[in-house]
Amino acid sequence: MGGVHLKEAARLTVNISELIRDYRMMKREIDRLQKILFGQTMPMRSWGVAQYGIEATLPHGSAGKSQAELRDMDIREQKQIARLEEYQRRVYAIESAGDYLDKEILKIVYDCMLEGMTRQAIAVHLEISRDSVDKLRSDIKAQIGTNTTFSKLLHGEKLAV
Repeated sequence: MGGVHLKEAARLTVNISELIRDYRMMKREIDRLQKILFGQTMPMRSWGVAQYGIEATLPHGSAGKSQAELRDMDIREQKQIARLEEYQRRVYAIESAGDYLDKEILKIVYDCMLEGMTRQAIAVHLEISRDSVDKLRSDIKAQIGTNTTFSKLLHGEKLAV
């Protein structure tokens, strides 16, 4: 039974590594898809993330396509919309994940990772060994991997208010 949990934890860690590795590519792809579909890029705050409090009750205009426009889209455009929404959800989760780290040094290393810095560049930047960077990166992946809020954001589940 313990082996199953280890395999699941290893799979999740690999997924987190892939998410971090692919973060900058997803951001570029979001911009490209938004320009194709909407003629412009949209700020992250209008990506459809749920709002709470008084803002949730106020009327909002749609930055996206109407239901009629969505019905009239061809198959390729529908796939692009689906991919755009998936990448937006992943990027939002990745960018939010830094908030769930418990030490400032982990937040700094995480930011460096998202910028695409190598472990050597991070080590030089922080004046620590590459082994220390590896340990910090492992801690980051473990903390993010066990955070239920991150998991819910990543999978598009509703968050409790």
